This record gives sequence, structure tokens and C-alpha cells, in this order.
Amino acid sequence: MDAGNTHAEVERNNRLSEHPCFNQEARHSFARIHLPVAPRCNMQCNYCNRKYSCVNESRPGVTSSVLTPGQAIDYLRRYVEKVNNLRVVGIAGPGDPMACASETLETLRMVRAEFPQLMLCIASNGLNLAPYVDDLAAIGLSHVTVTVNAVDPKIGARFYDWMIIDGRRYPGFAVAAELWKRQQHSIRALAAAGVTVKVNAIYTPGINDGHMEEIAKTVSVLGASILNIMPLLPTAGTAFAEIPEPDRKTLQQIRKRAEAYLPQMSHCSRCRADAAGLIGEDNAQKTQELLNIVTHPKASAVSGNAAFDPETGLPRTLSAQLKVVPTQERPYVAVASKDGLFVNQHLGEASVLRIYRPQEQRSTLVDLRNVRNESSGATRWLSIVEKLKDCSAILVSGAGAMPRKLFAHHGITVGIVEGLIDEALEATARGGDLAFMCKSEFRCGTSSCAG
Repeated sequence: MDAGNTHAEVERNNRLSEHPCFNQEARHSFARIHLPVAPRCNMQCNYCNRKYSCVNESRPGVTSSVLTPGQAIDYLRRYVEKVNNLRVVGIAGPGDPMACASETLETLRMVRAEFPQLMLCIASNGLNLAPYVDDLAAIGLSHVTVTVNAVDPKIGARFYDWMIIDGRRYPGFAVAAELWKRQQHSIRALAAAGVTVKVNAIYTPGINDGHMEEIAKTVSVLGASILNIMPLLPTAGTAFAEIPEPDRKTLQQIRKRAEAYLPQMSHCSRCRADAAGLIGEDNAQKTQELLNIVTHPKASAVSGNAAFDPETGLPRTLSAQLKVVPTQERPYVAVASKDGLFVNQHLGEASVLRIYRPQEQRSTLVDLRNVRNESSGATRWLSIVEKLKDCSAILVSGAGAMPRKLFAHHGITVGIVEGLIDEALEATARGGDLAFMCKSEFRCGTSSCAG
């Protein structure tokens, strides 16, 4: 190795030692910021409840705002102006970064181009990570955290309600082995690419007791550099809500045994998806003020966010604050879907609408309604309105101006969204905003929709 390479390696090691999540000493000196640009997830873990608009909880899966890549870079600029000890920019949700690969990669590229001095990292479940390892390495990502709750699929199967693999949704128990196979591939590929890998393992009493040492031993061979054994945080609205949180003494004993295979991270504070500052620092007010600024339409227009019109500052999405609030008279939500998994069908294409009663745990499919009609224009839309008198909204991937106005006149909100049906219905049941699912710059020019 020549002197130039030696110098570069020393410089790299010095920089990596400044990551506060991977180095306990660095947590007291160096800040990190999470950019919440990844709202969708490709699995439902039995301990996870993603809340997109929560300011009162500090745990993974929670954020007060979901940002577009343009908003994220604007937010980062403003944050950098206020702090001088920022070292790391991360993406950790509120869903999974690689279930939102386009948003994640675009954001990372923008950060790398404007802030080359900052380290980049992501945290993922590993289900869809391997196909993007080369892209992440090319961007210059230095750290990745992969959550591995079991290296035995029989144990892993107990952690997941469902997973989406290649566009299809499967029960978690049926594809736990496939998840572990993909996680192994991801960790090996990342390590081979020179990326530092941390593994998170959620220690869950009664589920993966006695399994932490095996996890540590196995992932160390794959190339992981550090293990973070996190105690389960019982969370309302999840399948594991009634499992007690492990006590500190037990956790210390488990970490000590696992340390024989991998260095342990013991200072994790279960960061939010929009965390910023020093680990453990309560900076909610500061970050919320900045998030409020960048998510305001005028600010987003100035930052060049394509979701807003630069002339008016108004959102190009059909609704900047898409609220779907079922009532006693209209308790249901209609969905146009080709597969029953995603909102992915244009209103003009739908011949059958799926009718749901939104619930936080698991929304109920109550009916399939035939809306096939040989007529066109307003006559067709009125016939559909007649069949949706008990629905407060209809979620579709596209719709023209005429049906949107006509449906609204009859008290039915038309939401132009994309993503999982379950996520939309869960957000609806919580009284939340569906703006994170809105499609930007929607255009409809078909004669059937335009009337």
C-alpha cells in the first residue's frame, strides 16, 4: 500500500470514528440528523406502529412530517446553518428506506453532492437492500444498520405479520426464511463493498430468548462490525404490546455474552425517524420549527421541490393536507386496486371497488362493488356516487377533474394516492393526514375522465 492510500485509509477511519451511533465516545461530541423521506414499508413487524404525525413519542417509526427529497435537502441546509458539529445524515424511515428506494437514493445523492463532508447511513430491515448495495456504495454511503431479530427462520417467523416480496404480500411465517436469506446476502455484500454494518436485534422475552449469542456469532461471520441488542419497547396497537420490556440487568448479561463475538452498542436511544442533534438530546422544538418551515408550500417552492408550483407556492398534489375522516353516516372508504394490496388503479379503469371499514389494527374489507357501466361522462360518475353513499372517500391512483368535483359535491373525497392500502387505512383510522401518499403533479387528459 502506498503512502497516499495509507493516508486515505487513516482519514477514513478517523471520520468513521465520529459516527455517534457506531462509536460511544462520539455521541457526546457529534450530531446526526435523520431525514424522514421513506414512509412506506415492505413488512409489518409485530412490535412496530408507524406514526407519521406524532410529536410526543420518541421511538423508531415516528415522525412529525414526511419530506420529499427536495424538502429534505432544504431542511438539511437550514439545520447545517444552526449547528457546527453535524457529522452524519441518515435515513431511518418512518418506513423502510429500501421500500422507498427512489426517494432514498435521490436524497442521498443530493446530500452527497451538496455536503460531501458528511457521512451517509441508512437503517433497513434488509428485505429489499441487496439490489441497491452497489448504488449505495457508489454514492459513498459509509454505514448501514440491518435489523436481524433471528437467524433461525422458525424464530424469525414469530416477529412478522406480513412481508411484500416482488410485489406480492405473504404471511410473515411463510417467508421468514426468505427474509433471512436476503439479510445474509445484504450484510455480505455491504461488508465486501467496504460499508460498515451494524446489526440491530430486538430482544423480545418469550420470542428470541437465548438466541442473541447465535445472532452475534452468525452476523460477525457475515461481516457485521457491531451489534446493538435493543430491548423490546411494548407499543400500543401492536401484536407485542403486552410483552413486558426486558429489565436492564438481564439486558446487560445478554450483551456481555454476545460481546464474545461482536462489540456491543449500549447507548442506543431508539431514535425517531426525524431525530436530530446529539443522541439523547431533546431537540424536538428546534427540529419541529425547521420541519414546519420546509413543509410550508412557499418554502418548498423556493427550495425547488417539484411537488409545488414555483409561481404560486401552492401544492401540485391534489391535496397538500389530504384528510379522510369517516363519519357515522359514511363509515367506509372505497379503494381502486388491481391486486387488493396497493392503491394502484385509475378511477376510469376500475370495474370493481373494494369497500373497507378503516381500523388501526387491521381494516376490514366489507364489500366488493361492481361499478362497470357502459355509459360515460357525468352519467357514469353519478352511477358510482349512488353506489358509494356510505363512503366518505375513494382512494385511486388517478382521476379527472370532472369526477373529483362531482364526487366532492356529493360528500365523497377523492384521494389521488399511491402505496399500500393498509397504510392508507391505518392513517385514516388514526385521523391522520394522507398527504405522505399523495401523488405529485398528477395530470389527467383522457376524455373519459375529463368528461
